[in-house]
Amino acid sequence: MINSLLISLQTNIPTPVPKDLPLPLPLPEWLLIIILVISFLAHLVFVNLMLGGTLLTLWSQIKGLKDKKYDLLAKEIASTITVNKSIAVVLGVAPLLSINVLYTVYFYSANALTGLVWIAVIPLVTIAFLLTYLHKYTWKVFENNKAVHISILGLATVILLFIPFIFLTNINLMMFPEKWAVVKGFFNAMMLPNVFPRYFHFLFASLAVTGLFLFWYMSRKNYEFENLLPGFTRYDIQRKGYSLALIASICQMLIGPIVLLTLPSKGMGWNLILIIFTGVAMAIPAMWMMWKGLQASRENIGKNFYKVVILMSITVVFMGSGRQIYRANALEPHQKLVKLRTEEFEQTRKIAIENSKNQISDENNTDMSLAEKGKKVFNQYCAACHKPKDRLVGPPVTEMVAIYKDDVEAMKKWIKNPGKKRADMTQMPGFPQIPDDQLNELTEYILTINN
Repeated sequence: MINSLLISLQTNIPTPVPKDLPLPLPLPEWLLIIILVISFLAHLVFVNLMLGGTLLTLWSQIKGLKDKKYDLLAKEIASTITVNKSIAVVLGVAPLLSINVLYTVYFYSANALTGLVWIAVIPLVTIAFLLTYLHKYTWKVFENNKAVHISILGLATVILLFIPFIFLTNINLMMFPEKWAVVKGFFNAMMLPNVFPRYFHFLFASLAVTGLFLFWYMSRKNYEFENLLPGFTRYDIQRKGYSLALIASICQMLIGPIVLLTLPSKGMGWNLILIIFTGVAMAIPAMWMMWKGLQASRENIGKNFYKVVILMSITVVFMGSGRQIYRANALEPHQKLVKLRTEEFEQTRKIAIENSKNQISDENNTDMSLAEKGKKVFNQYCAACHKPKDRLVGPPVTEMVAIYKDDVEAMKKWIKNPGKKRADMTQMPGFPQIPDDQLNELTEYILTINN
């Protein structure tokens, strides 16, 4: 039954179906999923802050060429990038390990298909991080050569913008095994429908999170605002932070439907729709509070700030859970096939071990009859596809007996070089490697099976 199901599925669809590693998970699956979702979201927040901070620093420093106060703002934002980067790296270990354990076959298959670009993540991340440190600690060195200083950050920004493309492409590709046979490298995988919408959704998320972060960071009472940012008031920065977070959140809302529409329907389900719309329901009042804060007086702009953060955090949790639900829905059918393939492999392995033991026993038992020896040969070469009286992948042995009982030589020729007689059955492979003495034993055994 397992063989028949697998072969028919693989005949009708081009999806690769590998066998899994028959190893137990180190923790219960539900616990690993919780760890994956929570650790990934924590990691993602600091990735957002790192990328959003880099973009805002670059924008502020360019604007600072004409207005000195923006250069000071760029310096203050830049001081947060390397800290957020370090936290992002540390928090990235847990989700990477979790996804490797939960989706080993899928994650590593996607990595292999994107090849050198995936491997390039390590040097690219290293170069980008070193550039951010160089930019941070050479502010005075390049004070009179801003073009060079800005170019350092510009290069780091380009690299940091490209790295998420690599991760998003791989995570997207791992969910669609049906694409593995047609994808030709990273840039081909990058053109799959859902990659770019998810990428721009991620960029706007980075700006929204960074906007809220700067609102909080520069509103702290112990932050020496007047000394560090002359030319600005706290209210100015608070408005800029809220405005950025609100505009970026609106852009996310607009891109969200495109993200959903470009996702293949195989992963959709009512559980996913419910999670997504619940997340949206949490974000809308948060956006309304930001809008009201922008209309409020200086004293009241931050009145609902922590409510906004809480609601947005809940939204992030729901959206992160939605990603996991879609991934689970999309991969479930393929995982069932892999499970069948694994079970088939285990069964074949057990038969091979048993046959090996039997072969040793046969060699020590010269008194065994031809039919008894033939049964061992049958188990070695034929039992995976044929049963004595029931159809499996091929017809039952009793049908062979009915056809070849009066022509043993024809049976031997068929076993060595079979043709295709039935359109509804899989083409039988030939067995020219079976020695003549074992072939005699095999046919003798087959003919002993009664109709």
